[in-house]
Amino acid sequence: MDISVPLYLLAGLLVAIGLAGVVLPALPGLPLVFAGLLTAAWADDFQRVGAMPLVVLGLLTAVSFAVDFWATAVGAKRVGASPLALLGTVVGTFVGLFFGLPGLFAGPFVGAVVGELISRRTLYPAGLGHAAKVGIGTWLGIALGVALKLALAVSMLAIFAFAWWF
Repeated sequence: MDISVPLYLLAGLLVAIGLAGVVLPALPGLPLVFAGLLTAAWADDFQRVGAMPLVVLGLLTAVSFAVDFWATAVGAKRVGASPLALLGTVVGTFVGLFFGLPGLFAGPFVGAVVGELISRRTLYPAGLGHAAKVGIGTWLGIALGVALKLALAVSMLAIFAFAWWF
């Protein structure tokens, strides 16, 4: 029996789940995309996609981790977020997973706001306004990270396709 067909199916599944994971924080998006592309190359005994394209794809996957942290930190730092606001973003993102799509959008924002309010220990209008600003800045940083990771995913697919057909 030819094992390449199940491997190609597995590769396609990994890439599809990985692409969803670029947007959904619970899934390791680009590492799954990389695993799928590596599986597809393996199914072909690395005849069409060799070591050099795979190294580049691996490096782009590593860059995705830095992009995640950098984008969130940039969004938060630009608005003066406290370390507790960043922790709140992580907790809010995790809790938001249990509330579906609305939770994925609202969770990081609410977590950042709550973290900032705890850090500042004030609910006065100025404190609440600053916390909301931190929440928005953090959320925009996450959105920037998703956009950059989508660009990386498209780049990875293009590099793989180029190596496969040329």
